[in-house]
Formats: sequence, structure tokens, C-alpha cells
Amino acid sequence: MFLTDDFILKNSFAKELYHGYAKKQPIIDYHCHLDPKEIFEDQNFTNLTQAWLAGDHYKWRLMRANGVAESLITGDADDYEKFCAWAQTLEACIGNPLYVWTNLELKRIFGIDERLTLANAASIWEKANQQLQTKEFSPRGLIKKMAVEVICTTDDPIDSLTYHQKLAEESFAVYPTFRPDKAINLQNSEFPAYLKQLAAAASKEITSYQTLVEALAVRIFYFQQRGCLLADHSLSRLGEEAYDTAALEAIFQKRLTTGTLTNEEIRQFQTGLLIDLMRQYAKQGWTAQLHLMATRNNSQKLFQQLGPDSGGDAMGDDRLARGLSRSLAQLQAESLLPKTILYSLNPKDYPVLTALMGAFQEESKGKLQLGSAWWFNDTYSGMRHQLTTLAEGGILGNFVGMLTDSRSFLSYPRHEYFRRILCQVISEWVEDGQLPADEMYLGQIVADISYHNAKSYFDFPN
Repeated sequence: MFLTDDFILKNSFAKELYHGYAKKQPIIDYHCHLDPKEIFEDQNFTNLTQAWLAGDHYKWRLMRANGVAESLITGDADDYEKFCAWAQTLEACIGNPLYVWTNLELKRIFGIDERLTLANAASIWEKANQQLQTKEFSPRGLIKKMAVEVICTTDDPIDSLTYHQKLAEESFAVYPTFRPDKAINLQNSEFPAYLKQLAAAASKEITSYQTLVEALAVRIFYFQQRGCLLADHSLSRLGEEAYDTAALEAIFQKRLTTGTLTNEEIRQFQTGLLIDLMRQYAKQGWTAQLHLMATRNNSQKLFQQLGPDSGGDAMGDDRLARGLSRSLAQLQAESLLPKTILYSLNPKDYPVLTALMGAFQEESKGKLQLGSAWWFNDTYSGMRHQLTTLAEGGILGNFVGMLTDSRSFLSYPRHEYFRRILCQVISEWVEDGQLPADEMYLGQIVADISYHNAKSYFDFPN
């Protein structure tokens, strides 16, 4: 009964939708954290720990919650010992999506149809490691094996994009995404040093807010010339009060001189710079992604020991609608509102975002999107909640679908997990009499959400 061909699919219509329309679609992974250098160099992974656990703070958090010593998570312990620690942790993780994902990855990628436990960890370690040494299981091999058509990485404005260019020369569809968090988060201690790096990359001295915007515009053009079609921002919330350029300039100069700012000043600067950048994205025809309501580095101990993205982040629980509405309205009034995907890490915001999107839809089908269930919501119930909220408050048929948001080349079965849930949800509406049992009609919607909508929305080259 575990991970059969029809798992999650509880009725015949769900099975028809998945096997007939969703399963065969290629994958467009329009938001991930893969390293383009690793894709270009295409070096095989040393072992399963390096392919699976290195950099995966989803797994790290669960291992810590299971009492595993940090040496077996991010420390200098032997890789096999780390793998065993993960196998033992997984046994207690019933109901967590990582329980399904881990075993689904073993089955789909390695052909290992065994549930990972501490008892069989040695056998699975050996079987997977043997395959990881073959070309089929290199980064490019895994991308091909999982029918991944497009990958969009997440890249800092100062990045040279050297490896994206090299991959483009080989007609390998890996596109950069412009992620200017370090320029926006002026409260961070490294901000002054980052300005120097950005100035060097843009060949432009940065001494004012206006020259900061100009330097970022230079880099936006640089990214655009190298195939970029998306930008991405991670913000806790947006400022609710009006601002002007003089205020932003004063905040910028205050940060460089005194180094201290109020929370209101920080939000005002972040919102103002975001709006200035969104104007640029609209002119380039890019899609803006706004990842909202994440609180970063909650554990100062963890942050000091390991730095960011180490498992110390959590959901924010702040006001969202007013500041976001003000920003979208300003851009719309200037006819410079780009295609935008709105994500919230707090699922209470899904109805708020869905309703707010409806006020700004214009010009193109699904211009504003409710992003897929993100991070802590990337679960069975979380995906269902996102899908039903979008369907009830917007147009599910225009949804651009799933992404991995992952640093691992083994994460692509997450798309299968999402597609199965999508098909099951639609089939339940059919069973309830809310939808016609029209396989071709609903099957096309499933295929569109799984693949076609993303293909056309982002306008990737053929």
C-alpha cells in the first residue's frame, strides 16, 4: 500500500487525471537554489549524504528535533554516520512530507523500493552510492532522468553569471533569477561591504540612494542580456506609510553614517527600493516573485555557529495587506506593475493574497499569481489549502504550478507529489457534483497547471 502507482489517488477519476495528463508533463522548476557551477561541471556526488543532506535545512531541522548531535548534521562526522542519523530520524517522521519525499526519491530516482530505516540504511547506502558514480546520476544526468526542461536558479546581482553563459552555449536551459536581498536589507552588518562589491560589479560608484538604484539597474540589464526572466525578493512585510525619494536618501545616508535605523525606517527603505526595482522588472518584461512572512535567523546561537539558511527560520505573523496593497497600487497607477507571484510563509494569508490579487489583475491572463504552498506549507494539507483557496477566490486553471525551492538535485519528485494532490482535489469536486466528470476538459487543466501555464507565463524560449 505504500507509495504504489496510485498513492494519494483515491478514486478512478483522480487516477485518470494523474496517469493520463499530469504524469507525462516535463518539469519547469522556475524557483530553486541549485548551483549552476555544479550543473556545468557535472561532477558526480561522492555519496548519498553529499547529494541528499548537504545544505538541506529541511532535514537538519528534523534531525535536531530528534536529538541528533550537530556533529552528525552539519559537523565533521563521517558521511555514513550522518546518513544513519537521518535514517533513524526519518522513522519517527510519519505524516511529515519528508517521509514521503525521501522514500519517493529512493524509488523514482534510484529504483530502490524499500522504506528507509536504520536497519536497512547500510544496504540502501551501498545501492544508491553505486548508482551515484555513474553518468546517469550526475547533476545533468539527474536533470535529464527527471524530465526537467527548465531550471531557474537564484542569483545575487553581483554574480558574474559565468556558468549560466557556459550552459547557454551548450543549449542547456538554466536561467538566472535576480535576487537583490543584500541590497535591500540595509540593516545587515555586511551592507556597507556589499555596496562596494555591487559598485565594482556595476562599474559605478555608490554614494547615494539614487546611485544605488542606478547600479542595480545596470545589473538588471546585465542579467537580462544573459537570459534572466524573473526576479525574487524575500521580505517579512512591506511598509504601510507613504515615502518619497528624499526620505529614502536620508535613510540611506543615516545607515552609512550612524549604522542604526528604526524598524519603520528599515521597512520604508525596503519598500521604496522594492518599488523602484519592480518598475525596472516591468520594463524588462520580467516576473517578480515576492516571498513574504519569513522570519530569519530566529536562533542567534545557530546563526552565529552556522550562518544563514541553516534551519533557524520560521513563519512571520505580521500585517500584510495594507503595505502590499499600497505598493501594488502605486505600480499599477504608473502602468509599471510587472507580472507578480505572491507567496506567504503563513497560510493564514492565502485568502488575503487571493482577494488582493483580484483587485490588480489586468492585461494578461493570471498576471498576479498566488504562489505555490511554500516551505513550511509544502505539505499534503498545505498544498490542498493553497489549491482550494486559489480555486475559490481566483482562477485555479491559470495557476503556474509547482517548484522545488531546493538545493538538491534529488528533489524533483516533489512535482509528482504536488500533481497527485492536484488530481485528487479536482476528483473530489467531481465526486461532489461540483464539476462535470469530463476527463478531457479537466485533464487539460491539470496538464496546464503541471506544465503549460508556466511555459507561457514566463515566456521561456522554445
